[in-house]
Amino acid sequence: MVMLSTGDTAWILIATILVLLMSIPGVAFFYSGLTKRKNVLNTMFLTFIAFSIASVIWVVYGYPFAFGDVSISGLIAHPANFFMSGIGINDLTGSIPTILFIVFQLTFAGLTAALVSGAIVGRMKTSAWMIFIIAWVTLVYIPIAHWVWGGGWLMQMGALDFAGGTVVHINSGVTALALALVLGKRKNPSLLPHNLGYSVLGAGLLWFGWMGFNGGSALAANGLAASAILVSNIAAATALITWVLIDTVKVGKPTMLGAITGGVAGLVAITPAAGFVDVPAAIIIGFVTAFVSYYAIYYLKSRFGYDDALDVFGVHGLSGVWGAIATGIFASPAINGAAGLLFGNPNQLTIQIISIIVTAVYAFVVSIILAKILDKTIGIRVDEKEEIGGLDANLHNESGYRL
Repeated sequence: MVMLSTGDTAWILIATILVLLMSIPGVAFFYSGLTKRKNVLNTMFLTFIAFSIASVIWVVYGYPFAFGDVSISGLIAHPANFFMSGIGINDLTGSIPTILFIVFQLTFAGLTAALVSGAIVGRMKTSAWMIFIIAWVTLVYIPIAHWVWGGGWLMQMGALDFAGGTVVHINSGVTALALALVLGKRKNPSLLPHNLGYSVLGAGLLWFGWMGFNGGSALAANGLAASAILVSNIAAATALITWVLIDTVKVGKPTMLGAITGGVAGLVAITPAAGFVDVPAAIIIGFVTAFVSYYAIYYLKSRFGYDDALDVFGVHGLSGVWGAIATGIFASPAINGAAGLLFGNPNQLTIQIISIIVTAVYAFVVSIILAKILDKTIGIRVDEKEEIGGLDANLHNESGYRL
């Protein structure tokens, strides 16, 4: 009989708060520091409202559809416990309270929704953003969470995603790309950070909170949680150092923006692998992902002309892809029982590639359909005058600065 573990419960309570810290204020600071001064408050608003909408949806019907006890053909869970009815404070999921598992997963849903906003800053109507998030969490995030984590068909196939490479990062990255394509380019595509210090603070909060994001996904206070934290930090540090070296070679000097971008890319890439790989693999994952995201930001984006303002696709989408692939290569049975290509199981890499393709195609197609429907009905882009004048003043009648 499984009993409540106070140690596990205490750790997941802390981890839940750490993941919350990643969104509010982590993402809010990270993104707003990179935007134009006239759009700072709007950028923060996008994070806060997305997290809040996802939070309410999760307890009303999100959790039952994603993690219900019975899967319907591996596609969605048979719904029960709407509004968390029937779930008592003493009910357990593993060795922790079910309510705690629900709120831990709630922070993942809210963070994923908030991440998408980085692609659309400075040009999307708040009303359209709010409606999009409601529809997207319902039709994209919840099904994918079920497929990978809630007993759905990808989980049954054996796809490995310890803390959100597919569910969070590939999902948010390709969604951001879809929205950027429908919105089109900004009137003034240049984006010099108005306050890089904000972004450095945000990156620090993300790095700090990510230890709960990945370490908490062990759902226990044990060696696996400690291993996940260790490899997460090492991958982030390696990616940061690598990006600094790339900057030094390319532009002749290291940059703080490059450093924090590299660190975040490393955290993204290690996320699906955190509970399956050892330190040498984490170093390789961090090293490679710096090149992946650097190429996406400085070459791929200009080559194809999409306006992903804060590089959500380049950092979260493509580093998430590399992380999911790397999981299929480097997963070590000594860590968590699963074996990847290098440990005699090439089939795991095939499964990982399938999960990447399915997640990316589904999220992109549904997101672009939702965006186009909104564009044809209420319109998703602010008018030219509002965009040029700034969204803080025109959409919120506020300003974060004295004029």
